Amino acid sequence: MQIGVPTETANGEGRVALVPKDAAALRKHGAEVLVEAGAGQSAYCSDDDYRAAGASVATRQQVLGTADLLLTVNGVTNADAVGLKEGATVVGFLAPLDDAPAIGALAGRGLSLLSVELIPRITRAQGMDALSSMAMVAGYKAVLLAAEHSPYMFPLMMTAAGTLTPARVFVIGAGVAGLQAIATARRLGAVVEGYDIRPEVKEQVESLGATFAELDVGMERASGSGGYAAEQSKEYYRRQQEALGEHLSTVDTIITTAAVPGRKAPMLLPEQITDRLRPGTVVVDLAAERGGNCALTVPGETVVRNGVIVAGPVNLPSSVPAHASQMYSKNMVNFAGLLIKDGQLHLNLEDEIVRCAAVAHGGEITHPGVQERLARSQD
Repeated sequence: MQIGVPTETANGEGRVALVPKDAAALRKHGAEVLVEAGAGQSAYCSDDDYRAAGASVATRQQVLGTADLLLTVNGVTNADAVGLKEGATVVGFLAPLDDAPAIGALAGRGLSLLSVELIPRITRAQGMDALSSMAMVAGYKAVLLAAEHSPYMFPLMMTAAGTLTPARVFVIGAGVAGLQAIATARRLGAVVEGYDIRPEVKEQVESLGATFAELDVGMERASGSGGYAAEQSKEYYRRQQEALGEHLSTVDTIITTAAVPGRKAPMLLPEQITDRLRPGTVVVDLAAERGGNCALTVPGETVVRNGVIVAGPVNLPSSVPAHASQMYSKNMVNFAGLLIKDGQLHLNLEDEIVRCAAVAHGGEITHPGVQERLARSQD
C-alpha cells in the first residue's frame, strides 16, 4: 500500500504530517511512503532526509493520485480531492463540525475521512492523541507570547537597583494546554494560579507548583465527555465572571484555554471584566480560533484597550514547526498502526478509536454530529 504525505497549503502552516524517522517506521508496516517535494521544508526536514529514511519524493499530483492513505495536518481541499485515488483514506485535523457541507462534498468523492481531533481520550489512544500534543505546544508558546508582550519580567530578581517582584500569572483551564502553560510560567519564575471548574484537577495544578484558585460559584456539572469540562448554564457563567472579575484585577497575565472542538468558546472575560483589569495586564486567548474567551479578542491580532493587551493567536503549534511536527508525526505512526493489517489498509470500525475518528467511510458520512449538521444545512 501507498502512504502519501503532501505539502500543507493552509496559510501560515509550517508543520508536516510525517517526519523522516517516522517514514522509516511506517515502512516496517509494509507500506511505501511517498512525500511531496518540499513538504517538510518549513519543519526543517529535507527531501534528502526522507530519501535516507527510505521514502520516495514526488510531485503533488503523484502523491495525491497514488496514496491509499493520505496523512495530513489540515486535511485536503475539494480541489485536491479531485486528484485523489478512488477510495483513498484521508487523516488529519479535518474540523468536521465546523463545515459539514465541505466534509459532505469530500465524502461524496468516495473518500474515507478520519479526523484526529475526534480520537477518544482513552488510555489506549494516548499515543495517537494529536489534539493533546498540539495543545501542549500551544500552552508552552502562549506563556512565551505573554512574556513578550508583558511590561514586566516574570521572575523574582534581587538586584543592586532594587527587588523586582515576580509576575502573577493566572491560567484559566487546566486541560493539557493549561497545565503546560502553568508549568512553563513556573519555569520562568512567575507566581502562578490555575483555575478550572473541575475540582479533580486541583492536584495536577498543585503538582506543578501553582496554586489552585477556588471560586465559590456553585458547581453544576464539572466533567463532560472526552476529558473536557462540561458546558454550564448561562447563570453559572454569570456567577463565574463576577468572581473572576474581582480576582483578576490583581494579576499581571491571564491565559485562557477554554475551547472544545466544534463548539463556540465560552465567554469568560466579558468587557465588564476587562474594564477592571490593570493597565499593563496581558491576556493570551488560546480559544481565539473558536470565537475567544475574551470579549476583546481578535483572532490573529493583538489589541490594546485602556492599557490591557489582548493577544488572539491562531495556530500556535505551527510557530514551533519542528517539534510540533515531531509530535504529530508520532501520533500519525501510532494511529496508522491501527489502520494497516498485513501490509494493507483496513479500517476496522469495530475498534472504538477508529469508529470515533471516522467522519466518512467509503463515501458515506458516518459521524452523527456531521450528519445532523449536514441535514440542518440542507433545510
